[in-house]
Amino acid sequence: MNESTDYSLLCAQLAEMTRTERDAIANLANASALLYMSLDNVNWAGFYLVRKDQLVLGPFQGKPACIRIDFGKGVCGKAAADDSILVVPDVHAFPGHIACDAASNSEIVIPIHHAGRLTAVLDIDSPLYKRFVREDREGLERFCAVLEANCHWHI
Repeated sequence: MNESTDYSLLCAQLAEMTRTERDAIANLANASALLYMSLDNVNWAGFYLVRKDQLVLGPFQGKPACIRIDFGKGVCGKAAADDSILVVPDVHAFPGHIACDAASNSEIVIPIHHAGRLTAVLDIDSPLYKRFVREDREGLERFCAVLEANCHWHI
């Protein structure tokens, strides 16, 4: 748990980074780096991009990851299929969890939209159980709203 994360500052930094750059891949790359260096106790921070009925690995920070995830599979695929935020305090108890990194114990996934359609998900993993709390969920929702507003999603 990290109650000291200043999500307002992270959102302001992201807004400035993406103010003049509209390319989604470039912005997602910087966004994943910003999260990875700013959040305590995370071992993966990145994005999966929607491609038909799958998620395909996008920009990230951390160990190599699963490249394709079907909708409905694992935490990311379930969040994408349901188009809903998932906060999982113990990924080992999540039915169908996909273990890309055995060190991950908790996870949060936030859907990202453009023009009313799901375009990507933000995925963050932690080696701590119960790492992500309400403040993280709300802060990361605001963070993703900056990406939704500032990226050109023609990817």
